[in-house]
Amino acid sequence: MTRPADDDRLLRLSLVAVWLFTAFASIVELNGQSRQVLADAGIASPPWLVQGLIFGGAAADLVIGLALWLRPGRASYLAALGLMLLMTAVATFLQPALWLHPLGPLLKNLPIAALLWHLYRRSVP
Repeated sequence: MTRPADDDRLLRLSLVAVWLFTAFASIVELNGQSRQVLADAGIASPPWLVQGLIFGGAAADLVIGLALWLRPGRASYLAALGLMLLMTAVATFLQPALWLHPLGPLLKNLPIAALLWHLYRRSVP
């Protein structure tokens, strides 16, 4: 039987993987899906803005992923929750249809928020 601390560690590491892989995927797909997501939202030019938004988002994901991995605690959980809420709000404004997408790119943020809130509440102030 696992202990609650082991369960929390597994939850935290799964979130680390989400944020770090998202940063990596954003850069790998710089001229593919990353650019297409922005184009679908009506942001296709100027090229320096598109690239800056992609790199900025990837950098934010990388920082949050590293914070969750290397500095777990209330501050990193709140930062991750804040970034996720901000990105969800922006995506909702730009492409509200993503809430109805069959693969649930925005809907998946609900369990992520719940995990972050759980870890925040269980961490020492």
